[in-house]
Amino acid sequence: MADGTAPLTLSVHASMQDIPAVAWDACAGDDNPFCSHAFLSILEDSGSACAETGWQPCPLTLTDAAGQVVACAPLYLKSHSYGEFVFDWSWAEAFQRAGGSYYPKFQCAVPFTPATGPRLLTGSASGARRLALQKALTDGMIALAEANGASSVHITFPTAEEATALSGHHRLMHRSGLQYHWTNDGYGSFDDFLAALNSRKRKTLRKEREKANAQGVRFLTLSGDAITPRHWQAFYGFYLATVDRKWSNAYLTERFFTLLGERMADRVVLVMGEDEQTGELVCGALNLRGNTTLYGRNWGATERAKFLHFEACYYRAIDYAIAHGLTRVEAGAQGEHKLLRGYRPVLTHSLHWIAHPGLEAAVSRALRQEHAAIRQTLEEMEDDSPFRQSPAIPES
Repeated sequence: MADGTAPLTLSVHASMQDIPAVAWDACAGDDNPFCSHAFLSILEDSGSACAETGWQPCPLTLTDAAGQVVACAPLYLKSHSYGEFVFDWSWAEAFQRAGGSYYPKFQCAVPFTPATGPRLLTGSASGARRLALQKALTDGMIALAEANGASSVHITFPTAEEATALSGHHRLMHRSGLQYHWTNDGYGSFDDFLAALNSRKRKTLRKEREKANAQGVRFLTLSGDAITPRHWQAFYGFYLATVDRKWSNAYLTERFFTLLGERMADRVVLVMGEDEQTGELVCGALNLRGNTTLYGRNWGATERAKFLHFEACYYRAIDYAIAHGLTRVEAGAQGEHKLLRGYRPVLTHSLHWIAHPGLEAAVSRALRQEHAAIRQTLEEMEDDSPFRQSPAIPES
């Protein structure tokens, strides 16, 4: 390797089940729940991320001379661009119009999960050693793409550190995106958070919470054994209802939610709303908890009462983060309405390698224009910040 250490062996596996959980998690760490062996295995075992759904697992490992896994990465061979949240449909269409074939492609990602986290998992390695392992994994992905005639490799929602370290390596192009995250600036209560907002926004948020909690719905924040099969069954119905309303795709199977409850209940924070009169469950928001961050994932409801969504997804998440000393809430992709509710704009990242020089050049030009537009949007958002003092835009 470039850092002078002994050579490593790169292996491509057909399933997460081929890799011992202890070895994988030693590289992934325990901070981000989505990078864990348990979560990635649930996606496979539930039939959500598999070859039949266009997400063929190809997880990578690097092993040393003693056979110890020292680095790994979640990798998938894709036959479409669904469920990624970093949109490359226009790239695919342009390439196909020019006579090329954009699929298959390789995706280093957590399927259906637009949450920032490490993608090149190197355990406790640091400095030059860590960078060498990251580059070795990336080089392995690109070699795999070249050997299989894939058009491209995409590393989506890596950390800012990974994106900075690898941008330009082996022609990797850096792309930025926008999300809205809530940051805990040492608040002791929700009222402390409100005090940081300007008076108009503070009044708006108070009214929204009052209205949400005056509609005969009792909110429950559940985790671990407190989440029962009844809750999961209801939530799956909410999930499907949201998919139907948005004309979207139900990427996650019912078994996914069952397995999540069986294998990772201690990481789940499920906010459920129940009718105070009948006890019927009417809405829910699914979150997963990391060591420092609460990640909002899915929402749904059987009725469209006003402000239930804001209460369950945003305000209850803030309540939980403050109560448990978490530093951040990531409420998922898109949604400028989050900005008005104290969620701050944050840059997200992705890295892209494209085999065809012509397509690479076209995408590179487009990304430069896109980056400039995002920077302009950030400046405009700073002017419209709901905070009394506008904070600097953080990197995810």
